[in-house]
Amino acid sequence: MALAYNLRMSETKTSSPDSAPVPINWFACYQPWQRIAEPGFWIALYCLQSWLNSQTVIMDFARGNINIAPWEPITWEWSSNMVLLALVPLVVLMHRRFALRLGHVIAHLPWHLAASVIYCALHVAGMVAIRHAVYAMHGATYDFGDWPRELLYEYSKDVRTYGVVGLILTAYELILTRLQGEARLLAAPDIGKPEGTIERPERFLVKKLGKEFLLPANEVEYLQAMGNYVNLHVRGKDYPLRSTMSEIETRFNPAKFVRVHRSYIVNLEMVVDITALDSGDARATLKSGSTVPVSRRYREALRAAAISES
Repeated sequence: MALAYNLRMSETKTSSPDSAPVPINWFACYQPWQRIAEPGFWIALYCLQSWLNSQTVIMDFARGNINIAPWEPITWEWSSNMVLLALVPLVVLMHRRFALRLGHVIAHLPWHLAASVIYCALHVAGMVAIRHAVYAMHGATYDFGDWPRELLYEYSKDVRTYGVVGLILTAYELILTRLQGEARLLAAPDIGKPEGTIERPERFLVKKLGKEFLLPANEVEYLQAMGNYVNLHVRGKDYPLRSTMSEIETRFNPAKFVRVHRSYIVNLEMVVDITALDSGDARATLKSGSTVPVSRRYREALRAAAISES
């Protein structure tokens, strides 16, 4: 059976950090397509690269009067690029975990160099296996060549490819940050007392499209951990804040903001009801209509906090 707890709703009107008029909200237009566009970009990129490279190799052999079956260069290029496509999530994972930004380059660079070696090893192993299979289907044998020399050659290319993918991800992140906005903790003012405390601020600084706004902490509906960021969710928008979940949890009032999942903290004033699921977990429905998962580990704590708040 579903179990619901009706909670007291806050009727206080809130001001918007995006009060400045913006002709077109490009991020809002892009957001519905984001989950399709991101993998679609890499798929299109590597498929186009495979086709162009294979056609170039075929034309080079033809110009040199070298007799070779077209399926061979096609197999070389497509096997290589399809394995590189499959390895994009590895680069994304490393980029999120060990971002190369000022102050972290020296500490994070060795991790990326180690990852590039693994990246190359997986790339070579995958493409050679595919080529052996395709050649066997044609009744031929594939020869990779002298392994030490060829591995060194492949790594010289793969480390550059790894770096280019990382640069594309960084540029994409910067574009999204500018369109979507990001939140930062307020520093202590040069003169006077801070609003609230530095340890538990009442407002966050939000930057979007080159403009800055002050976002009241109590307007945050929920927080979601995303790699090295924590997204502050406010009226359908997410403002990334560079922090870990454990660090940011101490910045919010524990009487109002409750941990409900390893990756979520919810504002009790925004919760409409909590519904138990057959799995033992639960789901919190917010005033905005959004839902937040509640793991069984935090379910009773949320129930107690909700009853106390109401």
